[in-house]
Amino acid sequence: MEASTMPMSVEEVFEDYQGRRAGLIKALTTEVREFRQQCDPAKENLCLYAYPKGTWEVTLPAEEVPPELPEPALGINFARDGMEHRDWVSLIAVHSDSWLYAVAFFYCARFNKQESYRKRLFGMINELPTVYEVVSGRKSIKEKPIATNGASKVKPSIKKDKPPKQAPPPKEEDESYQDEEDEENETFCGICGGLYSKSEFWIACDVCEKWFHGKCVKITPARAEHIKQYKCPPCMNHKRARP
Repeated sequence: MEASTMPMSVEEVFEDYQGRRAGLIKALTTEVREFRQQCDPAKENLCLYAYPKGTWEVTLPAEEVPPELPEPALGINFARDGMEHRDWVSLIAVHSDSWLYAVAFFYCARFNKQESYRKRLFGMINELPTVYEVVSGRKSIKEKPIATNGASKVKPSIKKDKPPKQAPPPKEEDESYQDEEDEENETFCGICGGLYSKSEFWIACDVCEKWFHGKCVKITPARAEHIKQYKCPPCMNHKRARP
C-alpha cells in the first residue's frame, strides 16, 4: 500500500479525495478487466484501495487494529462470479463512495472548527458525481464544475469531427450566445471530474455525449482520427452487461 501524508487543510483533504476517486473510477471503468482478474474468488478477503495520486490496488486489508484509516469493503472478490458483471461493479462503486466519504471526514474530524469545515468539505465533494454515478452512467450530461482556490471556468474542447464555432456575433444580434457559452463552460471529464484544459486532448462519447480527457480513456489524438463512433468505457460496460 502507498503511504499517504496527513492533509492539513480542507483543500488538501479534497485533493486527497479527488485523487482516490480518480483511482477508483479507473479500476471500475477503463481498467475494469484488470481489476476483475485481480479479484480472484479463490483468494482470501480482498479490498479495493485507491490512493491520492490516482492509482488503485486490490489487496488484503490492513493488519493494524485499529487501522490507520477507515477500511474499504471487505471480500469484494467472493461475489465476482455469483453476480452479473454490471451489478457487481455497481455494488463495489457504492461501497467505494462510502469509503471515500469515510476517509475524507476522518481527516476533517482532526481539524478545529469541525462544523464549518465539514460543511465546506461536503459542499466541495457534492459538486462531483459519485463513483457510482460515473460507473453506472446515471449522471446527467451537464454538471456544475468545481470552483476552488479561485479557479476560473474554461471552455470545453471541440468534439471530434465537429468544426470550430465561428466568432460570436454582437450581443444585440444574438443575446442567447452568452448563455450557450456558459453551458459549455460547465463541461468536465466524465472519468476524473477535472475541468477542461487547452493543453490536453478531449474526446466526446457518441452515445452518452459526455466529455473525457484522452488520457483518462486511453485515446490519443492520432487514434481518435480513425474512430468513426466513439463509445466511452461506462457505455461499453453497460452494453456488455445486457443479457
